[in-house]
Amino acid sequence: MLFNSYIFIFLFLPICIVGYFLLNKTKKYQLGHLFLLGMSLWFYGYFNPSYLLIIISSVCINYLLYLWMNRIQTGGLLKATTENEELDVVRNSAIGHYKACKPVAVLGVIINLGIIFYFKYMDFFIENVNAVAKTDWPLMHIVLPLGISFFTFQQISFIVDTYRGEVPRYNFLTYACYVTFFPQLIAGPIVTHDELIPQLLDEKKKVINWDNMAKGFYMFAMGLGKKVLLADVFGVAVSWGFENVADLKATNAILVILAYTFQLYFDFSGYCDMAIGLGQMLNIDLPVNFNSPYKALTITDFWNRWHMTLNRFFTRYVYIPLGGSRRGNVRTYVNVFIVFLLSGFWHGAAWTFVLWSVLNGVFVIITRMFKKFFDEMHPALSWLITQGFFVLSLVFFRADSIGDAIEFIKQILYVDFTNIDVHILYAFQTPDLMHFLDGTAITNSLPFIYVGIFYFLALFIVLGAKNSHEKMLEFRPTVPKMLWTVVLISVSVFSFSGISTFLYFNF
Repeated sequence: MLFNSYIFIFLFLPICIVGYFLLNKTKKYQLGHLFLLGMSLWFYGYFNPSYLLIIISSVCINYLLYLWMNRIQTGGLLKATTENEELDVVRNSAIGHYKACKPVAVLGVIINLGIIFYFKYMDFFIENVNAVAKTDWPLMHIVLPLGISFFTFQQISFIVDTYRGEVPRYNFLTYACYVTFFPQLIAGPIVTHDELIPQLLDEKKKVINWDNMAKGFYMFAMGLGKKVLLADVFGVAVSWGFENVADLKATNAILVILAYTFQLYFDFSGYCDMAIGLGQMLNIDLPVNFNSPYKALTITDFWNRWHMTLNRFFTRYVYIPLGGSRRGNVRTYVNVFIVFLLSGFWHGAAWTFVLWSVLNGVFVIITRMFKKFFDEMHPALSWLITQGFFVLSLVFFRADSIGDAIEFIKQILYVDFTNIDVHILYAFQTPDLMHFLDGTAITNSLPFIYVGIFYFLALFIVLGAKNSHEKMLEFRPTVPKMLWTVVLISVSVFSFSGISTFLYFNF
């Protein structure tokens, strides 16, 4: 199910909010969790019910592995009376049981990575084996389940934390709610157990908080507007551009890659805003996952701001175990490169993603090697180099093949500037803008004014305005904010056109 759909906004969300708080009002909180689990599974399986078998199996397998390790660590005897005391028992007893738990933890990681490999990379693997070994193995054409990379990584973190003795005893229903919590299920953020489960168990969060409800709808409206009114509009130009790479010329190639830069920003930022807003409606605080990366002056700072919970996952469970920056510069650079390489594979089964990640990893290493040089650089130049590099790297991220990416860059380097293609002009002539501007003197003489409006607005939002996290921190319910929320949701709903999935659904 999509956040930007009629069924979600007018049916799913009202039922979820009303049902959850009504059941919790009876003080039978397990019923509330059961209801939340059922709604999350409905949300996940709406488009393809067969997905439910995958996620339910994944949850059950990981929970059994968790119980297995927990039993090894405690000897099956938990004498604690509170969650904190229980965690102390687990931590203290786990010290002597690491070796016994390690095979189970390794098995858990292998199973989870195996699930991702089968659904996400099997055809990619077969294609490359066929190409190298000149074999003719048939492709399996496996349909990629939505959000599998997100909920699988979330469970890997849970398995590893259990092995480390950092997880108390949770019942199955609580664990299942943690993994399937619908606001963050399909495209993140990747939430750790200690961030979400204590909130699910907190009785103070079981009653409606009208301030949180107002904040939640405000955040949801901002995210919905970013997705529907901006990302989807830029996406029309992007789709045309990457389907007609050889015919672009420099002008259109530059406009198309800038359009993708904005589309990706507003699409992912919009999802993060909506996820946080939905969590707020249910009194759940989700971690910030997107913090104005286009304001970053260095590539290192950029990646500290983009998909922050994925960066945290790789840092905590890959970079630090590999030695982090504690074993000299060369080892540090190798570890950084490994993290970026894995990030590329995580984003998709294609060599374009791998090359994109390698380029970014190498640039991060270069900035670390010459840190003094980059630190002394003028901020404007540093920003231009950082953002210019990222924009160009996105050509490989978005292109269907490395050949298409190279051809796209050639179109820019040919410096053959022409008029803006009519397909790009039409992409930005949205009904809302045309209602006010179509037929006026300015649009008759300057037909590209629609393009200029969208690019200027996008640039102002990403560079000149406070981001959603900053607005949420200072949020106070007021009548103007209420009216703005209503208007933004209304305009966005009236602008729905067909099924517009989020870009990160594919990752």
